[in-house]
Amino acid sequence: MRLAFYAPMKAPDHTVPSGDRAMARGLVAALEHDGAQVTIAASLRSRDGTGDAQVQARLMDEAAALCPAIIAQGARAGWQAWVTYHNYYKAPDLIGPNVARALGIPYLLIEATRARKRLGGPWDRFARAAEVACDAAQVVFYLTERDSAALKSYAPANQHLIHLPPFLARSDLPPLAQGSGLLSVGMMRAGAKMASYQLIADTLTQTPGDWQLELAGDGPARAQVEHAMAPLAGRVRFLGQLDADKLACAYARAGALIWPGVDEAFGMIYLEAQAHGLPVIAQDRPGVRDVLYPRAYPAVEEGAKALARFTRETLDTPPAPSDIRAHIAARHLLPAAARTLRRGIALAGVA
Repeated sequence: MRLAFYAPMKAPDHTVPSGDRAMARGLVAALEHDGAQVTIAASLRSRDGTGDAQVQARLMDEAAALCPAIIAQGARAGWQAWVTYHNYYKAPDLIGPNVARALGIPYLLIEATRARKRLGGPWDRFARAAEVACDAAQVVFYLTERDSAALKSYAPANQHLIHLPPFLARSDLPPLAQGSGLLSVGMMRAGAKMASYQLIADTLTQTPGDWQLELAGDGPARAQVEHAMAPLAGRVRFLGQLDADKLACAYARAGALIWPGVDEAFGMIYLEAQAHGLPVIAQDRPGVRDVLYPRAYPAVEEGAKALARFTRETLDTPPAPSDIRAHIAARHLLPAAARTLRRGIALAGVA
């Protein structure tokens, strides 16, 4: 099976690590799991984060200019289907639908979202392009239940919608964590990430006990994170940005992951931590709840006080690590994802 793959938000070979890049790499690994030949068909990053019509026009022109060469490449290679990961109004797929149509091959989307409220606003052209891509797909894999509602409401006739739970790009579980402290993992930048760090600080100032916290991550908001954590001086250790091996070591020496999950789509760190058997301290948020071991997580509106109680309860009486790991093994590892993707590709008519 010969497949073209494209990630308009962030290519698998992008130099900056993130959950998007990790998921893109994992999807390529899952598609290759049963022997498919996967070609990264384009690396254009189509993201417009500010709603700038000129940026959108420029990126659409760049995408159009790339299409003839990609179509020729696909014809020579004999691509049988085009698979795009993460099509949405800030980073729509401006290439895949055109190439798939020209080659006469199925077009599939993974993690596509519809945001019709963006039509007519500053992202109008990109929102329309994202809708066009959604309409063109024979199969759409959705990662969370939050995404499925709009997809189901506006799905064209004969489009297949398939739930693909987020997963780790591995077939086995890592070593069981053996520590007792708290760990947070996240890029240090303004916005939602900073909001999560601030909520961690507010939570832990209200959490009794002799806990210690390690923070894995770095970024432009490092100084703001340090300021937020200042009241916890002596109990917090900054690890900086870690590579995969060092991050695995951080998980292995922890006792629990704390990350509230403000505006997370779902969060790969939750899967990584739980694969090590770590309980997660988070709020009950859409998307996040789809990847968490089932527990009664505190509601967002209950704030830091409830999260502090939950933190203490988790440290005192955590779920059994074997139960957490069994949950991950059954739903969130490479073999399960490969089976789901294979089923969707078959529905698109590719053997």
